[in-house]
Amino acid sequence: MNIFLYELKSNRKSTLIWTLALISLMILFMSMFPSISKEIDEFKKLLEGFPEGVRKALGIQIESIGSLNGYYSYFFLYITLCGAIQAMNLAISISSKEIREKTADFLLTKPVTRTRILSSKVLAALVSLIFTNIVYVVSAVIVANLVKEEAFSLNIFLLISTTLLITQFIMFALGMIIAVVWSRVKSVLTLSLGIVFAFFIIGMVAATEEAGRYFTPFKYFDYTYIINHAAYEWSFLVVGMTIIAVALVFSFIIYNKKDIHTV
Repeated sequence: MNIFLYELKSNRKSTLIWTLALISLMILFMSMFPSISKEIDEFKKLLEGFPEGVRKALGIQIESIGSLNGYYSYFFLYITLCGAIQAMNLAISISSKEIREKTADFLLTKPVTRTRILSSKVLAALVSLIFTNIVYVVSAVIVANLVKEEAFSLNIFLLISTTLLITQFIMFALGMIIAVVWSRVKSVLTLSLGIVFAFFIIGMVAATEEAGRYFTPFKYFDYTYIINHAAYEWSFLVVGMTIIAVALVFSFIIYNKKDIHTV
């Protein structure tokens, strides 16, 4: 069977589960918006009781939290966290599968190059992530229109939502290079959770320092900036794209040259 189609089929179940999980989390938070918007003054007073450092770490912007996009940007951080785990888990899984399942000798003896093997796996994984994002964004737009109290900017809403896909691509690329370097992975989920939460914690610590934002993909997109300017910060976008390109290129180089053990 074509490697791409095989990988796509193998990822089908986990992709559906992650997609439904992201949508369910979004619906849970969105369902609270009508109640919060009616008592927004009390809610803002509650948030004002938090130290400024805590508010920055959690991405809370009191000025805009009363609007749908402001509220959406507040809880979207946790949507992104779950999506990052999905991407990291997928990257490590496809890169270390043959060694973990001891099927490398079967696959690598076939008349197909390592580049084609890995590119087929990567393409299948990226298609899975794109599918997740398309279904999520469509669902989010529908739910947003159901719970809105007043008109909101769909453009800004989509810009915020698209950061999920970009962050997933970054985490996927980082997961790929980690997996090809350290291929003897005993527990994919444990390693994925550890790496993603490490970046997440760094993001919370780095929230108060502009330079610190470059060390974690979770801070490459400032939702307040997106809401105010309807655009991304180009410096962080360029860094993110560079990480994706460099990590994937080095993943292919290392994968093609490394000794892959079958036992």
